[in-house]
Amino acid sequence: MLNFVVRRLLAILPVLLAVSLLTFLIAALLPGDLAYVILGDQATPENVAALRRDMGLDQPLWWRYLSWLGHVLQGDLGRSFRTGQTVLQAVAERIPVSLELMLMAEFIGLLIGVPLAIACAARAGGAFDRFMTGSAFAMLSMPSFLMAILLIYLFAVELRWLPATGYVPFTEEPLSNLRFFVLPALTLALAEWPGIMRVLRSDMIATLQEDYIALAKAKGLKPARILFVHALKPSSLTLVTVTGINIGRLLGGTLIVESIFALPGIGRLLVGAIYTRDLVILQGVVLLVACGFVIVNFIVDMLYAVLDPRIRHGHA
Repeated sequence: MLNFVVRRLLAILPVLLAVSLLTFLIAALLPGDLAYVILGDQATPENVAALRRDMGLDQPLWWRYLSWLGHVLQGDLGRSFRTGQTVLQAVAERIPVSLELMLMAEFIGLLIGVPLAIACAARAGGAFDRFMTGSAFAMLSMPSFLMAILLIYLFAVELRWLPATGYVPFTEEPLSNLRFFVLPALTLALAEWPGIMRVLRSDMIATLQEDYIALAKAKGLKPARILFVHALKPSSLTLVTVTGINIGRLLGGTLIVESIFALPGIGRLLVGAIYTRDLVILQGVVLLVACGFVIVNFIVDMLYAVLDPRIRHGHA
């Protein structure tokens, strides 16, 4: 197991290096001059030249990348030229919001998708299976912003059960915090469960055709035990992959939802950085989100090894 972990760690190092290079190029190759953006009305040729020299913008691109990477490795991702706040401070303030939204959305998505997948696989080809498969296709075709608007209209405007926008920290009022997160988390979950259901349903249908399942049936085991004990675990490898990808994507992909529901998370931080051309914040946040995505996939690899011993021993 240790050798497996070491191999995976060595494998992600070049990936992280490539991520850092691409992230740097996002800001470095954008049109316009960062010095003019920072100085604004005070952008005289002398001031621009002095600022470019102070920020190292007059250096070759490769030297700027190595210098930036050196600072990153020391934990210095830069400082916003508009607010004076460091990237790490800005992310630390907002990451709890995005993490809570991400985990709630994924939990609700699994809570909906997994039972439906098991029910569909148990009666593959039946009326319920066909109905849920069609419903999953319909849900996949609906954009998140439209789902958010529909949920707000139904639960906030018509029924008035839940607030439409706003945020309260969990440490201040846990119940109010959860009420503010229900609609945005449900918006994301309704886009996640169809993929979860379809993947797990397909894998379980294939697993239920295996010989050891037929042997379990011949022994007289209860159908529920066969489904949940003998079929669910070997069918979960692809589900783990999908869940890991979803978590990594949700970590930085909630821009629209966070903006609609006025949640002060990473998504709104990115949107604000784009609107104000705060390239330092944009660059730092994109790097952290991309590294988070890589780390989540590393964790998924570790879960593979737990679920299937053949993987950690190098036989599959």
